Amino acid sequence: MPMMVAMAAAAQPSDVTLRVTTESAEYCDHLAGRLPPAPELTLAARNLAQEGQRLCATGHVRTGIAKLRRALRASQPDPRVPTG
Repeated sequence: MPMMVAMAAAAQPSDVTLRVTTESAEYCDHLAGRLPPAPELTLAARNLAQEGQRLCATGHVRTGIAKLRRALRASQPDPRVPTG
């Protein structure tokens, strides 16, 4: 019986909104557009972004999207590091 309760709780709708994405050149452009300007990026993030855009342009969309997502994560401050 406890297993059924756990399964029922997991099946309840939540307040989390999921974003559905597709693996397309348009999504590559969307991700590239979210990147900050190049001077604000670290060298690693800039290299990831350039490689992701190159991969998308040559038809390797899935891998390009993965690189662009990594570049976005690398461009954001580490939440574990206290500021101020």
